[in-house]
Amino acid sequence: MAIVAHPTELSRFQQNKFVKLFLAPCPYWQGFLFHLTMIKNISKFFFLSLIVVAIFFGWIFFGSATNFSQEQKYLYVATGKLTKEEVIKSIIDSSLLKRTNYFQWLGTQWNLWPRLRPGKFEIKKGASLFSIVRKLRNNQQEEVNLVIKKIRTKKDFASLVGKKFETDSLKFLQFLSQNDSIKKYALDTNTIMTMVLPNTYSYYWSTTPTQILNKLFTQHKKFWTNERKQKATLLGLTKEQVYILASIVEEETLQNDEKSTISSVYLNRLKINMPLGADPTVKFAVGDFSIKRLLFGHINATASSPYNTYKNKGLPPGPICTPMPVTIDAVLNTKPTNYLFFCAKVNGKGYHAFATNETDHFKNAKAYQQWLNERQIH
Repeated sequence: MAIVAHPTELSRFQQNKFVKLFLAPCPYWQGFLFHLTMIKNISKFFFLSLIVVAIFFGWIFFGSATNFSQEQKYLYVATGKLTKEEVIKSIIDSSLLKRTNYFQWLGTQWNLWPRLRPGKFEIKKGASLFSIVRKLRNNQQEEVNLVIKKIRTKKDFASLVGKKFETDSLKFLQFLSQNDSIKKYALDTNTIMTMVLPNTYSYYWSTTPTQILNKLFTQHKKFWTNERKQKATLLGLTKEQVYILASIVEEETLQNDEKSTISSVYLNRLKINMPLGADPTVKFAVGDFSIKRLLFGHINATASSPYNTYKNKGLPPGPICTPMPVTIDAVLNTKPTNYLFFCAKVNGKGYHAFATNETDHFKNAKAYQQWLNERQIH
């Protein structure tokens, strides 16, 4: 199809003096003008085509590529599953992205696949393919916060870890239950939980069991300052024994201002080789902390357990929960008393009545039992 010069352009060019004097008589002039205009039109078309292509690929790689309505979702790249095919399958299965073929191509161009690491990666709603590939390539993982409050058993701890990390709960529980795994901490399977202090710890999702414990142990060492170690020595206890005693005190009361007094009762009993008789230890042996009223049946049923402090003298072999640092310090700063007994106060709002002898203790205990009976608490 012939391309004809625009009349206005032709007229303007023909009015030029140079054209009038020298080019107008030229027989090839008209053809030259047509070709010149054709080149200009082709250039415009080519330029516009480039703009269209640039806009298209800009939209593909820099526009929203997410395929979900939530504010964010997470891409989990598992250890041992770092191949391009496995990552693409994970993205498709979780409906994370649109245009996965372009994601795959861009990842290849950016040399993503050899650099990819296991981890948890946040994908925000509206994120582009470019930003996602860059995040994965630079290993910009999301941190996982392990929030430790009160944990009573290794199984509970393993369950918490299994919900937060790549490692599953069974593998972590096995790790805690093997002396070979934990011997470097100078602890055994009974005392391993004494290194766990309630706090918030930041990790990556792919963190291994060893790395999890290493950070906990670092915090444990920071907590046990020389001053705290000296206080433990003055009490005649090791760090682990202080922690175990604090775990019992933690279960006995929520009132920080009486934790030292409760600690004094147990320390007095230890000094005279008297069984601690701590109800929470029997609940731990039973495996039921919801028990409101401890009965002789509970004590007798767990007579063979080393955690039954009615039947066994001394401290149990391990903690029955993870005590708060304030409770550990309450034990370390125990003020001497002559108390050997205590029980819950009637309407005491969590406080206890203390006694130096059995007669007074039985009076306190009878009043509390009667109060429980009136409210049919069993």
